[in-house]
Amino acid sequence: MNKRTRFVILLAVLAVCFAFLWPSISWYYGTPKEMKALALGSLQSIKDYATVKASDDVKAFTDAARKDPNAQLDESYGWIKKIVARNYKNMGAKVPSPLTKSAVLNAFSSEQEFREAVQARYRDAILKAKKQYQNSVKLGLDLSGGMNIIVKADLNAAVKNQEGADTAESSATLKANAMQQAIDSLSSRIDRFGLTSPVIRQQGEDRIYIEIPGAAEADAINTIIMGKGILNFRLVDDAATQAFNNYYLQNPGNVFASDGTLLDASVVPADCEVLGLYQNDDYGLEDRIGWLAVKKEIALDGRHIKSAEVGSSNLTNRPEVDFVLDGDGAVIFGEFTSAHVGERLAIVNDNRIRSAATINDAITGGRVAITGFNLEEAQTLQKVLQTAWLSVPLSVESQQVIGASLGQKAKRMGIIAVLVGLGAIMFFMLVYYKGAGVNACVAQILNLYIMFSVLSAFNMTITLSSIAGMILTIGMAVDANVIIFERIKEELSDGKGRTAAIAAGFRNAFWAIMDSNITTFIAAMFLSQLGSGAIQGFAVSLAIGVVSSVFTALFVSHLMFDFNTDVFRKNTVSISWRVK
Repeated sequence: MNKRTRFVILLAVLAVCFAFLWPSISWYYGTPKEMKALALGSLQSIKDYATVKASDDVKAFTDAARKDPNAQLDESYGWIKKIVARNYKNMGAKVPSPLTKSAVLNAFSSEQEFREAVQARYRDAILKAKKQYQNSVKLGLDLSGGMNIIVKADLNAAVKNQEGADTAESSATLKANAMQQAIDSLSSRIDRFGLTSPVIRQQGEDRIYIEIPGAAEADAINTIIMGKGILNFRLVDDAATQAFNNYYLQNPGNVFASDGTLLDASVVPADCEVLGLYQNDDYGLEDRIGWLAVKKEIALDGRHIKSAEVGSSNLTNRPEVDFVLDGDGAVIFGEFTSAHVGERLAIVNDNRIRSAATINDAITGGRVAITGFNLEEAQTLQKVLQTAWLSVPLSVESQQVIGASLGQKAKRMGIIAVLVGLGAIMFFMLVYYKGAGVNACVAQILNLYIMFSVLSAFNMTITLSSIAGMILTIGMAVDANVIIFERIKEELSDGKGRTAAIAAGFRNAFWAIMDSNITTFIAAMFLSQLGSGAIQGFAVSLAIGVVSSVFTALFVSHLMFDFNTDVFRKNTVSISWRVK
């Protein structure tokens, strides 16, 4: 491979690494502190913030427009000009010039539509910053502070509960479904309670690792984790629903107690309770779109559901959710639907109504089809139904709280350790190997650059153990340079010229470097697979460092030697105080 090709490859690698690093650079150096605080919040807190800010902005805007109909649109609202132009085009009208605040309001059919446009701007900006954070290198709790929890899911109990059910699914499939249900439930609960955006992932076969950055109440978190979601089918009482909605319109702020119960229980019959009807909104959150009064008596328990899938209606070709009941469930559901044709049946999960469909005919045979959804809503409901019968007992296995000040101290010490280690090695290489030491220093800097870019590409988290892996990598990376330089020195001592000595030095050092790094890489891969927590972080960091150090030592350093030979026309090698 000629030098020009190698140089192009090096530039391509550096460019790709920069693309991987860009989200981290944008997040840590290009995102304002206030935006970071918003983006690190939960989806619920982002929604609350955007809603409040949009309401305030719209009120100020409309007040100004009413006070002075000819008030000009200021620069802060320049973003809305495209929306206004599109709306006027849809109305078949020309955009007024100059554009006044009154003209902007006339471009929207209602104040609510204008508010939604303003809210969308806040939402999109914060979610964009949140995406940058998700694609960037993150700091572990030992560096940033917060709480980590390991939750154990009793998968054997979940499978045992199905021993009497008529199901063809294997034990492994049941466990996988149970684990996914537990993770989805925890994600929904933690975000719903307005906590900082959590990290929730599976660890091993039956454990769930949860990271909650910042301050959090341990007792409140445990309550959320141990909560149980129960799915069932209940009959909707339309008369009670109408009575409640009328009452709610007259008393919007004085209906529910802090625990969600009605302050005036006489609003609905004693055999009913009021629950919210929810669907996913633009934030990906379950948004309450209304209230329904449902019977307290459960018509069908979710444990009777064997399977669920998304299909399409033969008549309308619209998405529908099809689920299959076991033998007992089919009998119960058939008798119930026969007695309540024309009434609505609600699917309730975690005390939230996910769907309310009308019973058109008696449903017998154990196969049920529910329509009236778009594809995304149907997929969400299918997931709820498919895991409804899995009861997964959860228990908190370990819990650790790290203060923010302790995390900042650890981060500062980690940075100092890396800089001191890197500086000491670079100083030694420059002093001991003279001009060749510059190659080693450049290789070390590029090595760290590539390591961070790979960590960013895979959205990995830097912890103290990861920093330890980096420091070890710095030492191992310079070891490869030392082997190469010593080989070159041997060739120079034998009387070879610069070009021949460099070529022979790299050729003779190649397998010695590969042998040592391959064995280290294998050990790191085993540690990453068999270890957990700090051990895994150390192993992953070390594995990435091994690959990047081999590239920089054998590829970059060699290219720099050849560059000095061909461009600067050097005939000697500055590599030792004894060898000239």
